[in-house]
Amino acid sequence: MLEKSIAAILSAIEIYNKPDFKYREETFSVLCINAWELLLKAKVLNLASNKLASLYAMEHKILKTGKKSSKKRPKTNRSGNPLSINLFEAYRIVTEEYGVKIDKAVNDNLTALTEIRDNSIHFVNEDMLLSLKIQELGSASLQNYLHLVSSWFGDVLSGYNFYLMPLSFFRNFNEVPGVLLNASEKKVLEYIKKTEESYDGKSIGDYNLTLRIDVKFQKVKSTSGLPVQITNDPSATAVFLSEEDFTDKYPWDYDILSTRLSKRYTDFKMNASYHKIRKKLEQDSKFAYERLLNPKNPNGGKKTFYNPNIQKEFDKHYTKISK
Repeated sequence: MLEKSIAAILSAIEIYNKPDFKYREETFSVLCINAWELLLKAKVLNLASNKLASLYAMEHKILKTGKKSSKKRPKTNRSGNPLSINLFEAYRIVTEEYGVKIDKAVNDNLTALTEIRDNSIHFVNEDMLLSLKIQELGSASLQNYLHLVSSWFGDVLSGYNFYLMPLSFFRNFNEVPGVLLNASEKKVLEYIKKTEESYDGKSIGDYNLTLRIDVKFQKVKSTSGLPVQITNDPSATAVFLSEEDFTDKYPWDYDILSTRLSKRYTDFKMNASYHKIRKKLEQDSKFAYERLLNPKNPNGGKKTFYNPNIQKEFDKHYTKISK
């Protein structure tokens, strides 16, 4: 799922950066949103111990009696296969059901890009102002994507360049007022503008709603380059940079663990008793793993991550909610 998400986001970047592509912004928005949906579904799977059913859209079936079933069943499509949850339902599960913290700017950015995707079929996109706004949303979305993937799944994107070529490379302009060709474009721009107003005055952070890229060309002196030395000496010291891939086995942090336990038991409280049980279980590598926040600094801070199977141990101390 994560690999497909990365493939989709790379396709979006590649198509956007083509020298001549007539449906550039619209195609980018479609592929970018697709990549985000797959990323959030990959996170749901990761948190749910790779249980495929965690991605199914559920509903109460109508029985022969005309009443709704007491238990929810997977909703099916025309061919009878289970339907999967959509982008924003995956976002809700990650943030509400598991308590994963995601910056509000990420949600606002995805909502704006989804609005563009949903309306893209109506665009005759010759309006430069709309193109600029899509690029600003797209640039921020790529930055948000990069930070979340790195935070959730480690350094899996280190070999890729995540940037959109500035519009200045495609067309020679600094600012273009644009000519709105239809009502749909105008409404989308007004919607994005209204959303942006809540972020006015905020500085650039790891997660943003929109980002503008300013380009300036200048002559570079021959002496301004960085000195580089390459050697093919087989006796030279080899350096390898790697990061332990533990996200599949230990996908939960303290906040997620506490959120899941609070939704699992009727008598759960985050008190001294809970912390005592948790601390004891942290000594067992089957249930917990303590990781350096910065692998390059062994004396730096540490954080504990948990295996979902730790819940079975808490079952011995708390009363499960009956479903």
